[in-house]
Order: sequence, then structure tokens, then C-alpha cells
Amino acid sequence: MAAGPFDLTGKTALVTGANTGLGQAIAAALAAAGADIVAAGRTDPVETRRMVEGCGRRLNWIDVDLASTEPLPRLAENAWRAFGGLDILVNNAGTIRRADAASFTEADWDDVMGVNLKSVFFLTQAVARHWLDAGRCGKVINVASLLSFQGGIRVASYTASKSGLAGLTRLLANEWAARRINVNAIAPGYFETNNTEALRADPDRSRQILERIPAGRWGRPDDLGGAAVFLASPASDYVHGVVLPVDGGWLAR
Repeated sequence: MAAGPFDLTGKTALVTGANTGLGQAIAAALAAAGADIVAAGRTDPVETRRMVEGCGRRLNWIDVDLASTEPLPRLAENAWRAFGGLDILVNNAGTIRRADAASFTEADWDDVMGVNLKSVFFLTQAVARHWLDAGRCGKVINVASLLSFQGGIRVASYTASKSGLAGLTRLLANEWAARRINVNAIAPGYFETNNTEALRADPDRSRQILERIPAGRWGRPDDLGGAAVFLASPASDYVHGVVLPVDGGWLAR
């Protein structure tokens, strides 16, 4: 029995892209709250495993390419079997391409939309079918973006995918809330990750970004942990279809 509304003891979470950055931080936070972790992606999450096991929890890695929908039903099945059930799905894996809209290629469009939106939907569908068939409750946490609210520049497919993800979060919440499946999203602000290296390396752009963030700093991956645990836990049982900004106050500016 859970010791409190934020306790995840006995739960299992599937986290995509958990080998680094935001996914790693989310996996570590869920483990610290008591969850075992199934990490899905192309790279062995060695450091994430150390962090999870340091919390006294287990980690199972499933080697999978999330750019294709073909392995997603097997991923859901294997994640379900890893520790005898699945309670939480974190759709964190994503990619980005940068180019002026006038020269943006079809390949860059398709690559980003495939990972960030298409695979998210079909993996969520595959996991939710297990919950629906078993009559079990479940928690889905999508990792959206500030560009779920704003337009951005030079990231056409990324903006489209993250805007679509916000809509998909609301649609799935509408369909599944009465079936005890919570679907919500976290929208990280400007965080210190691989995706923002180019921005942080540009002195003018970095200064402009920091001047707008009321908190006065870039986000650190572990800043997402509390929001992830909340949305994964019984504390959020009556929260459906929310896109929760974790942005240092950016959108409030």
C-alpha cells in the first residue's frame, strides 16, 4: 500500500529516451519515489541504471528504435513482462531539426514527426490496450515543450510535433479519463540538454533567453522530477489533459 499520495512503491514505469538528459532525470525521480524503471531506447542507459539502482530500484533496458512504429507493440509487451505489470508510461524520447522554414526538407519534417508524435501515439495506444483489456488504471506523461504554446523559429517540424502532442494529450484524456487512465504532459522550458546546445553556445541568443526567464537561469534536468512524480502518482488521480509548464516562469512573462 502506498505510504502517501506521491509514493510509487510497487509501480513500474516505462520511460523512453531515459539514457540522458530529461528522460534520465525523470527516471531517477520516479525511482526515488519507489518505481522500478523500464528504459527504452537505442543506447544502454548505464548512468541511469546506476542512479535507479542507487535508489534501491530495478532497471530493465529494452533496445528499440523509436523512429519506427513496427517494434512498438513488442515494446509494450516486453515492458509489461519486465517486472510483472506496467503502471506509468513516460513518452520522453524526441528529436529536433533546425533550418529556415523556406529551406526545411521533407526528410527533416518526417524524421521529427515520426519520433515526436507518430511513435508517441502508437506506443501509448499499445500500452493503453493492456490497461484497458485488464481493467487497470494507468498514467501517461508526455514530454511536450514551450513550443506546444508558442511558435519558435527554425524548428518547423518540432513545433508542429509538440503542438500536436498537446492536442493528443487532451484527446486521449477525453477518451480514457473515465477508464481510470490519466493522460497529461509536462512542457519543459529552456533546459540544459543536448537539444539546447546550439542556443546556449550562441551568446546573444542565450542572453535573450535568460533575460526573459523570471527564475534567471536555464532549467536543470532534475527540475522536472517533482512534476513527473506528481503526474505519475495518486496525487494526480483527478488531473486529466493538463500540459504543465516547468519553465522558470517563461510563459508568465
